[in-house]
Parts: sequence; C-alpha cells; structure tokens
Amino acid sequence: MLLSETQSKKVSALSMHKPLNLLVLCTGNSARSVMAEALFNQCTAGLFSAHSAGSHPSGKVNPFAIEQIAPLQIDYQPRSKSWDEFAQPNAVNLDLVLTVCGNAAQEICPNFIGAPQHVHWGLPDPAAVTGSDDNIRRAFYACYSVFAWRINKLMDLYATTPNANLIELMHDLANQYPLLPEINEHGFTSAIQ
Repeated sequence: MLLSETQSKKVSALSMHKPLNLLVLCTGNSARSVMAEALFNQCTAGLFSAHSAGSHPSGKVNPFAIEQIAPLQIDYQPRSKSWDEFAQPNAVNLDLVLTVCGNAAQEICPNFIGAPQHVHWGLPDPAAVTGSDDNIRRAFYACYSVFAWRINKLMDLYATTPNANLIELMHDLANQYPLLPEINEHGFTSAIQ
C-alpha cells in the first residue's frame, strides 16, 4: 500500500528535514516488527528511516513475514537482531521507538541513543498462530494489513492536517483497525485462532 502521488508530494514537502529514525520493537524480531519496519521504509515517502529489533530475538525472520513484505521490494535483507545494537555508542540516534507487542512494551528498554519518544501499536503475534499454512498466512496477512492501513492513514493525516504532530497522530491510530474479517480490537478472530 503505497502513497498516492498527491499524498507523496504533500508528505515530501512536509518532510524536507532528515528522516525520523524509528526503531520498531517486538520480543522476537521475527514477524510484526520486521513487517512494520519494511512498511515504514517503503510507504512513508522518506519521512521515516525504520529499523527493527527484539528484546529476545529469535535469530531468524519468519518466512511468512518475508512472504508478506516481498511485494514491497525492499533493498535490504531483513534480519532478527537484538535491541542492544541500538544502545551502543555508535548506534543510530533514534527519534521514536514503536512497540508492536505487549511484551516489549512492558519491558524496560535499554538507554537508546537520542532519548526517543515511545508509541505502542500492539497487535497479536501471528507467529503464535498454529494450524495449516493457510491459517498462519491469514494471521500474517491480517497483522500486515493493520500496519499498512495505519501507516497509510498516518501519511494521509500528516499530509492533510495543518501543523500535524506526527507522534500524536501515531498515538491516535494505536487503537484503530481497518475492517478485516480476521482481526478486531481484541486480536485475531476465531477464523484464525
């Protein structure tokens, strides 16, 4: 889900400064955080420079997450990594930390370079879904779709709202969901679980 040409022009005009350095955190850094990282990098017209990490990284990216982000044609190989990489003295200066799971949101984060602000966009873990590949794929699709919808909505609001505060807009979107049969405000529907 890419920005329309009109949205892209408006956002580009608004983002004449350097991109905001965003770290997307989850526990395993294998699914949700990887998908959100790819979407922020590909769908925000350069407004964000996104990275992802985990408090307890799994060591590999889930193949269903790779499947979801494949159409974005990212120019890097996603990898599961520790959030400790972003607490080193030579680490990127972070503007924002986005947690996408309840576990990471509850943990005490390292002292990241830049004293970033924090936003929470928690979603159920699609990697925890069991059953057939189709069932698991639906869970990953639902999670990816929520992130894509929120990011598209964020870019639309940012491009059309005078004096918009990006962080406030992100907080406002934290509990908003697109109309999807697979997900609701409480998590995955019984069609997936």
